[in-house]
Amino acid sequence: MWHLYQFALCPFSRKVRLLMGEKGVGYELVREYPWERRDEFLDLNPAGQVPVLVNADSGITLIHSDAISEYLEETVDQAPMISGTAVNRAEIRRLVAWFDEQFYFQVVGPLLHERMEKRLVSRTTPDAGVLRMAMRNANQLLDYMDWLLDHRNWLAGASLTLADLAGAAHISVADYLGGIDWRSHEQTRRWYSGLKSRPSFRPLLSERMEVIPPPPHYDKVDF
Repeated sequence: MWHLYQFALCPFSRKVRLLMGEKGVGYELVREYPWERRDEFLDLNPAGQVPVLVNADSGITLIHSDAISEYLEETVDQAPMISGTAVNRAEIRRLVAWFDEQFYFQVVGPLLHERMEKRLVSRTTPDAGVLRMAMRNANQLLDYMDWLLDHRNWLAGASLTLADLAGAAHISVADYLGGIDWRSHEQTRRWYSGLKSRPSFRPLLSERMEVIPPPPHYDKVDF
């Protein structure tokens, strides 16, 4: 049995959870707060980061969402998420990296720091200026997503891919933290609504981070 070490608002863990859900791979969640620096967790990953995917029966420990995703793609035939021509696969990987780098560092990372870490770890007040900048960045990045979805059925092309799962993972965290203004992003809103209705996504919508409630629309498919 696979065990996935993660915490509720880790977008990289959410990407892996969505991929495992789409592929029908069973797993159990292990709640892990990386900032606690538990010795047992550091033994699994000395870098102290989630996600970590462990199968004790087979002696496999996988670290980092990209490595985990590639492993699952190579070992589970069901629901391929990095497929098509070499050009198609390159585009999928480009967009996954865009979400994991640009969207995370400009939007999700600052929101997590200000609205989660400051509240739970340092017990300090969020910086309103940083929050406003993160929301402005989100608006600009969603403009690009709107453009992609004006030209494609899904983010990377004609079918659902890992790019969509990565995008949904990051956007779901930003949305949970109140960082998305959906009013001028109808194309992305429709895309995200479709992903929220998928069975792989439903467990995420019911999960909550302690003392940090999401906005009322967060778990609604039609919003």
